[in-house]
Amino acid sequence: MGTYIAIDVGGTRIRAAVYPEKGMEPLRMERIPTQGEGTPVERIIEVVSRIWPDEPVLGIAAAAPGPLDPHAGIIFEAPNIPGWTNLPLQKILEDHFHVPTMLGNDANMAAIGEWHYGAGVGHHNLVYLTISTGIGGGVIMDDHLLVGEHGLATELGHVTIDPNGPMCSCGHRGHLEALSSGTAIAKYAAEQLALGRTSLMTNPAPTALEIANAARAGDLLALEAFNRAGEYLAIALLNYAHIFNPTIFILGGGVSSSGPLLFEPLRRNMARDVYSPKYLEDLVITTALLGDDAGLLGTLEMARLMNLERQLIPDD
Repeated sequence: MGTYIAIDVGGTRIRAAVYPEKGMEPLRMERIPTQGEGTPVERIIEVVSRIWPDEPVLGIAAAAPGPLDPHAGIIFEAPNIPGWTNLPLQKILEDHFHVPTMLGNDANMAAIGEWHYGAGVGHHNLVYLTISTGIGGGVIMDDHLLVGEHGLATELGHVTIDPNGPMCSCGHRGHLEALSSGTAIAKYAAEQLALGRTSLMTNPAPTALEIANAARAGDLLALEAFNRAGEYLAIALLNYAHIFNPTIFILGGGVSSSGPLLFEPLRRNMARDVYSPKYLEDLVITTALLGDDAGLLGTLEMARLMNLERQLIPDD
């Protein structure tokens, strides 16, 4: 019986798991902080070595943040991981473990995970968004993950919604991430509080969770902050609907758990501004099911696919 190793690298933690040849329950799983003793790459190698199974490893797949090239296995730049510029992570892991390895964008891998094992099961055209500190996404069209020429496709959080809007974390104005992420919701509320707006919130720099709790208690500023985020998110999702025509939008990340606070203005504005009602006919807008496991399960699926493709290619 062979095994696969899935790795999910984030700005704050690294998770790695061993999975059997079939099934989605891990045999072993470990997590460690991304920063600590040794470099992040050394820490990836450490956590994988810690869980290395006795059974043969058929493949390793890693999900990583930021723009990267899955064809070449190179991370162009990773937010929140200093020094990760043009990093050949795939080759580093292959050279160390001597096992076929693939690399994918973390949001794309989460989209794969939700498609195969979560809310997207049974759909052939879907858009996945993770809405938390930032916003990332992935798109499945006709049962294929869209990656583009250099693997840079579907950076859904970095579409321009308002060219005169607030500055995004990437240094450009008015991206969706700067308007509808948890960070954007918190920033807007803090700015309004600093202007003297009355509110139930006593923290001058409330978190998105604190704002959600205040909104549920009827706080007008908190409700306004979520309504604003939902309106901008509706603009983005309508653009994605008009371009990709999916049957389902899957929203993951902490902000999506705010429920009607986000979904009600989202649905209301989409219905108002859609090009044709046909785009919304039978369209599902729902929350993700897999939580933090989406990325790991997506990389698992890609590792299995990589091994299958190797078996189909005849030896010279």
